[in-house]
Amino acid sequence: MWKLKVAEGGSPWLRTTNNHVGREVWEFEADFGSPEDRAQIEKFREHFTKHRLEQKHSADLLMRYQLSKENQGISILPQVKINDNEVITEDNVATTLRRALSFYSTLQNNDGHWAGDYGGPMFLMPGMIIALSITGALNAVFSSEHKREMIRYLYNHQASPF
Repeated sequence: MWKLKVAEGGSPWLRTTNNHVGREVWEFEADFGSPEDRAQIEKFREHFTKHRLEQKHSADLLMRYQLSKENQGISILPQVKINDNEVITEDNVATTLRRALSFYSTLQNNDGHWAGDYGGPMFLMPGMIIALSITGALNAVFSSEHKREMIRYLYNHQASPF
C-alpha cells in the first residue's frame, strides 16, 4: 500500500534549509495497513475509475484516509441544523466554526501544512516513460508498483472514447 511521508528525507544529494517542511513523498510499503485498510483503498480506486469521466480529480481520498487514521484523537462535532425561520445564535456559529476547524485539523500534516494532489506536471510522464524505455533505464528507475500506479493514472485520465 502507498504511504504518504511528510517532512522526511535528507541525504548528501538532497539538502534543505527548512528541515524538509512541506516535502511530500509517496512510498510503497507492501505490508503497510491492515487487510481492512487495503480493502478500503481498493474501494476508493474502483470508485474513482468507475466515475473518472464525471469527476476528474481524486479528491485526495488515499491521503485523507491515511490522515484520518493518524489523527484519530480529533473528533468532529455534530452538524448544527438550523431551520429557515430559526434565529442563528452565537453558540450555533461557534459550534459550526469549531466543527470546521476540527475537520481541517484532521487533514493537516504533522509538520503543519496541508498536503494535496497537484497533477499539473503529470503531462511530462509520457515523455519520461518513453525516454527511460529508449535508454533501457525504465526498470532501474521504477518499481513494479510505480509502473502499476502510472498505468492506473494514465488509464483514469485518458479522454472518453466517444
